[in-house]
Amino acid sequence: MEHAIVPRRAYVIVYVALMALLAATVAAYFVDLGPLNLALALAIAVAKVLLIILYFMHVRYGDRLTWVVAGAAFFWLAILIGLTMNDYISRGWLPTTGK
Repeated sequence: MEHAIVPRRAYVIVYVALMALLAATVAAYFVDLGPLNLALALAIAVAKVLLIILYFMHVRYGDRLTWVVAGAAFFWLAILIGLTMNDYISRGWLPTTGK
């Protein structure tokens, strides 16, 4: 199996992009967007995950089967996050006990 030779410049660009997304995450913490805070945080997190999957896990230069497996894993993660968000959003109508 032949491996692609990735130039060092690509890794530096991805690193700078990840640091910029980290700064965007920190900046988003200090900005109150109301209900859009969660959507913004998840969008930034998805962008970081895509960069890591594509470049550091070498999926970008992989064959079709690698793309299918990575896509299926990412789709499964999206399902799990969606179900978690569904539970999180629907908890507001439940009566609370104790306090």
